[in-house]
Amino acid sequence: MSDEELSALCKIEFFKATGNGGQKRNKTSSAVRVKLEEYGLSAEDCTERSQHRNRSIALAKLRMRLAYSVREEYTPFDRPVCALDHADYPLFVAKLLDLLTETALDYRSAAERCGVSSSSLLKTISRDKELFTYYNNMRRSSGLPAVHP
Repeated sequence: MSDEELSALCKIEFFKATGNGGQKRNKTSSAVRVKLEEYGLSAEDCTERSQHRNRSIALAKLRMRLAYSVREEYTPFDRPVCALDHADYPLFVAKLLDLLTETALDYRSAAERCGVSSSSLLKTISRDKELFTYYNNMRRSSGLPAVHP
């Protein structure tokens, strides 16, 4: 969904950030916090001088938190790989984690279901450090050994 559609579902707060940045940062409410109370998730950003840009970055962070937190039944994605900076990347991660959950965290079975090689899927997971760490933590907590790229 678009930023506007997601924003409509969120509680949005603007506030003054603290720290380095001078007058613009300390005297304007350019920092943004977005809360999706339905899932108990929130994200914030204050890296940019623009409130609009900070809102967009906070929403992107919220999308990634949703991808890691909410599991649904797996539905195939349009493509087996998605660039880390692509707008669809959070959805790609969510669908990949849905598939891995359904296959009991077995990347070989997951790769077979989405029509790619197991090494290709493992490379896809490992190119995102946060995703790779999350996947290995899931495996460890399930009593499975960690995987290595």
